[in-house]
Amino acid sequence: MRPSREAIHGQWSSRWAFVLAATGSAVGLGNIWKFPYITGEHGGGAFVLIYLACIVLIGIPIMMAEIMLGRRGRRSPINTMRHLAQEEGRHGFWRYLGWMGILAGFLILSYYSVIAGWALAYLVRTGSGVFTGLTADGVNNIFYSLVADPERLLAWHTLFMVMTMVVVARGVRSGLERAVRYLMPLLLVLLLVLVGYSMNTGAFQQALVFLFSPDFSKLSPNSVLIAMGHAFFTLSLGMGAIMVYGSYLPRHVSITRATFTIAGADTLVALLAGMAIFPIVFANGLTPGAGPGLIFQTLPIAFGRMPGGEFFGALFFLLLIFAAWTSAISLIEPLVAYLVENMRMSRVMAATLAGMVTWLFGLGTIFSFNIWSGDRYKLFGLTFFDLLDYLTVNIMLPLGGLLIAVFAVWAMRRESSVSELGIGDGRLYRAWRFVTRYITPVAVSLIFLHAIGVL
Repeated sequence: MRPSREAIHGQWSSRWAFVLAATGSAVGLGNIWKFPYITGEHGGGAFVLIYLACIVLIGIPIMMAEIMLGRRGRRSPINTMRHLAQEEGRHGFWRYLGWMGILAGFLILSYYSVIAGWALAYLVRTGSGVFTGLTADGVNNIFYSLVADPERLLAWHTLFMVMTMVVVARGVRSGLERAVRYLMPLLLVLLLVLVGYSMNTGAFQQALVFLFSPDFSKLSPNSVLIAMGHAFFTLSLGMGAIMVYGSYLPRHVSITRATFTIAGADTLVALLAGMAIFPIVFANGLTPGAGPGLIFQTLPIAFGRMPGGEFFGALFFLLLIFAAWTSAISLIEPLVAYLVENMRMSRVMAATLAGMVTWLFGLGTIFSFNIWSGDRYKLFGLTFFDLLDYLTVNIMLPLGGLLIAVFAVWAMRRESSVSELGIGDGRLYRAWRFVTRYITPVAVSLIFLHAIGVL
């Protein structure tokens, strides 16, 4: 029997609203910023093929499990895991899985907001023609002058956090759902416009060959592990966001269909981002393997050279902002839900408190690039930002995803997951259970061991 509890925060009005929200959570800087540069670093088509296989074998099974746990618990991740552990007769330590997810989301947003602030700054700079005619050294000087100025970084970080808090404070339907109903279609339109522009650069065919023609000689074992890791991280798994969004999911909505739709949309955005970016890179004689600087140091060179570069460059950074915004509201939502449930706060007060604490913690990331960048401020050779990034991405998220899979298929009774997934006990359910029970934990363990340097 399914439990009769309902979410006190409300629920999505439809399956489509949930798909848009969860896709917005998944689509972020990882799709527009990270996927193109790691694809460029690891040879293109072969890496993309491995990445797609990992989405199917790692991303989709864990996303189904996380949505299932969220909808069955109907609360913030902490309270969901406490309720489900009691319901399944398991030890109460499972609630710490919820705590870890909320903490990971909070820590990620504290530095994610700073990086999103860079996109806000670059929207203004690109649209005003600052990069027009600049050399690579000129573009690099603009970037380094931005990150070296804590006051400017603080202003952009503050603006982005206010944008995020305003949406979350309005609630599930009036805030989260309304925002993604506008932002996600606009994001797709902007991306398609940029792809259309890239088709006329003269290097679109070269970019397609690079993206979709696999050359396995360019792959290394390290490339495979990186593809596995990105397939896991790109879907916002293990940080409480998908679990809390699942808690607002109506009973009649198919978790399986929704998960495949979300994973497909997230992957499509990543591929379209590559189709928008690589033709511009190739047409301007730049390297696709430029690394993390591809967006903020390499692409502005191209935008400064091309006809209409001010307009299309501004569109690109607007796209980046929309992607970051939809992810940010999902990162803070688990903490806000917990404060509403356990501290008896209004949603406005909870969003304000969560946002202010996140903003305050983000100061550490800002200072990492300037006044705290010296060796005396480093721990194990890492700046504050590097330490947060390593702790969350390399340890907390893989561990969270692994524990979600373990609870869903080892700690949870079979009849509970059959009931909640709503797909019966046939081949599809047995395939999901087998993959989540045996293949996914091994894959996520490999990601974790690679991330901490064991592999």
